Amino acid sequence: MENSTSLKLFLDETSFYNQIVLGNIIPFSKLYEPLPHWFQTWMRNYIGGTLLYLVSGLLWCLYIYYLKRNVYLPKDAIPSTKAMLLQIMVAMKAMPWYCALPTVSEYMVENGWTRCYSRISDVGWSAYLVYLAIYLVFVEFGIYWMHRELHDIKPLYKYLHATHHIYNKQNTLSPFAGLAFHPLDGILQALPHVIALFLIPTHFTTHIALLFIEAIWTANIHDCIHGKFWPVMGAGYHTIHHTTYRHNYGHYTVWMDWMFGTLRDPVSDVTKFA
Repeated sequence: MENSTSLKLFLDETSFYNQIVLGNIIPFSKLYEPLPHWFQTWMRNYIGGTLLYLVSGLLWCLYIYYLKRNVYLPKDAIPSTKAMLLQIMVAMKAMPWYCALPTVSEYMVENGWTRCYSRISDVGWSAYLVYLAIYLVFVEFGIYWMHRELHDIKPLYKYLHATHHIYNKQNTLSPFAGLAFHPLDGILQALPHVIALFLIPTHFTTHIALLFIEAIWTANIHDCIHGKFWPVMGAGYHTIHHTTYRHNYGHYTVWMDWMFGTLRDPVSDVTKFA
């Protein structure tokens, strides 16, 4: 259990984030300040997550589909506006539930149930970088197997993950598909981020940042533009996952797929779609 000073630092930090978001969205502080702290945290996560998803997705699509039209993708590979709007609807229905996970993780951190630390100076930069590397490897391993089991365990696929895999052709995938999951599916795939807090000393601010970076990352791997930057799990690899269902389960990198025999490289000319 953390000492009271450390716990207060965590609480002060989350209160500061709540004030930044809610204070700028809700015009009068008296409207949100009486609310329980955990509910303020959920509201902040919901508002911040929604804005990040919509704004980043809109800018991404504007750039690759209109400003750079036919540069990155052929015309027949660009998803329709209707398809993107349907993806946004699925994501928006799930967003309130997605935001419950970081809200719960922050509550556990604030109460000293995890191995989080509040300042990098608590451990030093060398230890911070080592712990961060271990955290990222753990998350990569956890998301790989969680994702793979969502395919291998038939009821999980049928009732959860199939919602996301209706986007199974290049012209049905877009950055907005990145969060278009069944709510429980999205939570399960993000769960390794939270489990890691109980096992690995983790800088709290870095943990929060990485959770929100997920929204940007998932947009990136669903835009069908292969970055060809090994060992990053770029969109070329993930598009293959959406069309074969049996390859490229990894998240940030291709290492887990390479280790466990599920890696399939994007072809250099034309990918055959299902």
